[in-house]
Amino acid sequence: MSTSARSLALSEAGAGPAPWQRAAAGANLLAADGSLAVTIFEEMTTMAAACGAINLGQGFPDEDGPGSIAAAARQAIADGANQYAPGKGILALRQAVAGHQQRFYGLAPDPDTEVVITTGATEALAATLLALTGPGDEVLTFEPFYDSYGAMIGLSGATHTTSPLRAPDFQPDLEHLEEAFSDRTRVVLVNNPHNPMGAVFTRQALARIVELAERHNAIIVTDEVYEHLTFGVEHVPVATLPGAAERTITISSAGKTFSFTGWKVGWLHGPADLVAAVRTVKQFLSYSSGSPFQPAVAAALALDDGFYDGIAAGLRQKRDVLADGLRRAGLEVFVPDGTYFINVDTAPLGVTDAVALARRLPGLAGVAAIPVSVFCHGEGAERTRSLLRFAFCKKTEVLEEAAARLAKLPELLA
Repeated sequence: MSTSARSLALSEAGAGPAPWQRAAAGANLLAADGSLAVTIFEEMTTMAAACGAINLGQGFPDEDGPGSIAAAARQAIADGANQYAPGKGILALRQAVAGHQQRFYGLAPDPDTEVVITTGATEALAATLLALTGPGDEVLTFEPFYDSYGAMIGLSGATHTTSPLRAPDFQPDLEHLEEAFSDRTRVVLVNNPHNPMGAVFTRQALARIVELAERHNAIIVTDEVYEHLTFGVEHVPVATLPGAAERTITISSAGKTFSFTGWKVGWLHGPADLVAAVRTVKQFLSYSSGSPFQPAVAAALALDDGFYDGIAAGLRQKRDVLADGLRRAGLEVFVPDGTYFINVDTAPLGVTDAVALARRLPGLAGVAAIPVSVFCHGEGAERTRSLLRFAFCKKTEVLEEAAARLAKLPELLA
């Protein structure tokens, strides 16, 4: 008997879904018969490679970050930083994270008790949800949501509830959000700037989230990995708002800011009691990782303001190159205020099923994208049925070629 068949049989016998099934179902990877699908990222990347298409589906840069950071990692290897780092991360990086938060936001987490280094933001999120939620709890996210949220909520045994982000601005619907909260809401998970929609939440919306979390005694968990990738709008960390710091765990990472996604160096900070709970779980996941990368990231966090301003300006120019090609394709373009993702509505081309179009696009136009509906459950998937997400964290010449190819889409679909 296969693993999926065995797990399905156990479910039917009353044992409930296996943990892997809950994780897969949460990420929309489980069919009704218990069979397991690959992620949409793997599917689109495979198709792009087979067709020789430009892959604007998965969100990773096609060029490395500053050479000085890579050199620092090489030096750390040469200096012998090749064994286990401390479970909560090396002190230099914990101090650098605290210094970064003070420098940019006026926050002052204690590097000894309120900061933990993780294997990317993904582990930080996993450890946090596994530490703080379980059966009987609800975890509230905005929808669309990054797929790992659904997977980890499912694995924890908590119930995943959502509140929609609606076109065209994809800001929180504050009336619906109030209805989505309940006294079972243990965690509200805030991804801001938001992947996949590219929205940067307003201060008003964030303040309302804090008010509702206080009312329902919920913990706020923020995923802020795109914090430095905003275009003419302010990123407001939730922990800076009145009443938020004592109930907020803030998560970020080096991958998106410095274009070293494969290093998987992330961090979290928050009140000492919550951080201790998360650290207890985290130490039994990876324990520690990336020893020679940690001092390199510590150095990166100290880069001058010109670096941080430059990465946002460069991405904004790339965003506009791709947006122009998407408009010439006849698509409705939702210009993002942050992240490196841009979304379009395919309905103006008479296409209402973006999943089907995404599967045709690599062979048809030589470009790969991701349908937004895979980041949703139920009603949300129907609401976003005609939306596609493209990544613009690529070289300008690559984006120019992709834009030229996409501009031909109307005639290719005719």
